[in-house]
Amino acid sequence: MIVKHIDRVDNITPAEFKENYYKPRKPVVITAGGLSKNWQAHDKWTWDYFKSVVGDKMVGVYNNERAGANTLVNGADDYIAFGDYLDMIQRGPVKLRIFLFNIFQHVPQLVEDFTWPDILASGFLKKYPMLFVGGAGSIAHMHYDIDLSHIFHTQFLGRKRVLLLENKQSPYIYRMPFTVESAASFVNWHEELDTEQFPALKYAQGHTTILHHGDTLFMPGGYWHHMEYMDGGFAMSLRALDPTLTGKLNGLYHLVGLRGMNNLMIKMAPEWWYHYKRKKARDRAEKLLKSVQ
Repeated sequence: MIVKHIDRVDNITPAEFKENYYKPRKPVVITAGGLSKNWQAHDKWTWDYFKSVVGDKMVGVYNNERAGANTLVNGADDYIAFGDYLDMIQRGPVKLRIFLFNIFQHVPQLVEDFTWPDILASGFLKKYPMLFVGGAGSIAHMHYDIDLSHIFHTQFLGRKRVLLLENKQSPYIYRMPFTVESAASFVNWHEELDTEQFPALKYAQGHTTILHHGDTLFMPGGYWHHMEYMDGGFAMSLRALDPTLTGKLNGLYHLVGLRGMNNLMIKMAPEWWYHYKRKKARDRAEKLLKSVQ
């Protein structure tokens, strides 16, 4: 795989951001010295603080195992009190993560601790800021967000290794039909990729970085992403709808049509559908390989 480092900027004007990254749909990291440095959340949001305000809420947790034949989209592996989960993270490596946790529904005043970056983009879904939490060693496997929103992903505490690929790289990374998932494994991709089982990965082109406390990653809509928690930590994602009508309609199709079809087939013929999706992903990659070799 051909991998380049994502641009990192300390400060950037709205005009520069829109011209160099937003319009061309190119990822960038606005470092801790830029977007989040003046947020109260930068220092206020800690494990102890979250435990004190929302520790009793039950949350769905996800392990590092890939989804099986009978797993519906976004189906949690277990449920646990948020405070107990945070205690587990602080005691040591825990390969469990939480995603799409709308903590702000429980503690609305938290929205006062940060500023929406309206000067950089429009269409923010201000009812849905989301928290992502993971223990050291936990993994968000390669996928792209099903609603195709632009994402401003700010890291708090710990480090997170990120791998991004444009959506047009889908055939090279074995995208499965009617899903936003890859059949290939990217676990420890920075050390070794399984190009024996997935030879098309050699031709994929990606972008990488390591996020630190306060860094904000701009991830354009439809970008594939694989994230590995190097330390226990959490991040907040602010989502902005694609400004074009075509983008909005494509996002709606993904949410309703694509996800609905996938879940229906999982219920009707789980084993057959599981293997069919992976076979189609391989067939497409093999066809692509013939054209590039």
